[in-house]
Amino acid sequence: MKVLVAVKRVVDYKVQIRVKSDNSGVETQNVKMSVNPPDENAIEEAVKLKEQGIATETIAISIGDDKCQDVLRTSMAMGIDRSILVKSPNTLEPLAVAKTLKKIIEKEKPDLVLMGKQAIDDDSNQTGQILSALINWPQGCFVSDLKIEGQKVLISREIDEGIENLETALPAVLTCDLRLNTPRFASLPNIMKAKKKPLESIEIDSLDVDTEAKIKVLKVVEPPKRKAGIMVKDVKELVQKLKNEAKVI
Repeated sequence: MKVLVAVKRVVDYKVQIRVKSDNSGVETQNVKMSVNPPDENAIEEAVKLKEQGIATETIAISIGDDKCQDVLRTSMAMGIDRSILVKSPNTLEPLAVAKTLKKIIEKEKPDLVLMGKQAIDDDSNQTGQILSALINWPQGCFVSDLKIEGQKVLISREIDEGIENLETALPAVLTCDLRLNTPRFASLPNIMKAKKKPLESIEIDSLDVDTEAKIKVLKVVEPPKRKAGIMVKDVKELVQKLKNEAKVI
């Protein structure tokens, strides 16, 4: 079984986000970038499937400029066998990303596609669902537990009412939740080994994909500052303020 893992390069989750001075977007110059956290769970699950003897090959794919090689090298340091970089000078919307992944899937013919449930930069939560529709594969979203038995895929996912258990068949598209596993640390020896693993580069123009943006960003601004709270002397005063000033009770 071949497993394809989609990996996105995003601003590191520990970095304080800053808006550009012209309000055109978020500042990414001279900012630490890393693998999208839910994508790390997808990488870990693919590596675990390889270690269990279920997967025979694991492939990481990222779409972006040459700088995306660092997240692919990190993926291989975590245990992925090889990587593919689809070089694109522009940031793509989920529809264009899904169309690009479809082209790679047609070429590589994986049995399972794993990706994070959503990216922490745009929070779109769309790519996996769109990809599933484009290639007509079953999908499982927000997967918190995964078991593969032959051609059967057993999925657990958290919903408002509790845990939902689903069963589907391969091939499938799965988006991974943070509760699925704990991503392993990329050790220094494995980082050195990852430098020798194959990393293929493909120009996005060669895939004949429509990458034109369908959404125009008008303005990006920081959220308004929260007003300072006030101290109350006792519960009675608190109730009075909630009733008379805030009017919430």
